Amino acid sequence: MINKIADNIAQALEGTQDGATVLIGGFGTAGIPSELVDGLIEQGARDLVVVNNNAGNGVHGLAALLKAGRIRKIICSYPRQADSYVFDELYRAKKIELELVPQGNLAERMRAAGAGIGAFFSPTGFGTQMAMKPDGSPKETREINGKHYVLEYPIHGDLALIKAEAGDRWGNLVYRKAARNFGPVMAMAAKKTVASVHQIVELGELDPESIVTPGIFVSKIVLIAHKATEGGGFK
Repeated sequence: MINKIADNIAQALEGTQDGATVLIGGFGTAGIPSELVDGLIEQGARDLVVVNNNAGNGVHGLAALLKAGRIRKIICSYPRQADSYVFDELYRAKKIELELVPQGNLAERMRAAGAGIGAFFSPTGFGTQMAMKPDGSPKETREINGKHYVLEYPIHGDLALIKAEAGDRWGNLVYRKAARNFGPVMAMAAKKTVASVHQIVELGELDPESIVTPGIFVSKIVLIAHKATEGGGFK
């Protein structure tokens, strides 16, 4: 019987290796699997390469993972915002590597990994520093039908941590509004995907037409209770 429900976060994250590439969902604070990130801190893996839309907010979630010194390199689109001071301090002290990727390219590079695409040409970044590799050498470019493109390669993950709204024991997932963001492409791009959910339903309760991430892309799901907010709602 297929049952992807983990008893707890520690069980779901077992086997995460030092040096792993970890894809972490979220857009700003929307859809960040904070409990899973906290679990990764407790799990102890180090020297991680983390892929996320930004480089952490405040001192929680991804910022806490940064502060714990577990990340060697971060690949993201928006490393700096008003409260990204943990990343700022590490980067200025040259204690962390940064690979800056335009947001559309970031999503497409992960989608390409999940779809088995070897590489693709994108017009984004041509003629700018975005057309340079992390080592400073130029990326391959090509002119196609009179327009210039840059060759981009997929981003594969060893582990993806994502947040969904509900799932079943087969690992099928549905999301809540903007919390969906990078979750679906990250789940496809990683060897192992762990999803936190606020509700676990019986098989057949999820409308097949509403399932965004099929269970074939999910390794474990963990039930996380909704938290009350100051306004009386839940997150």
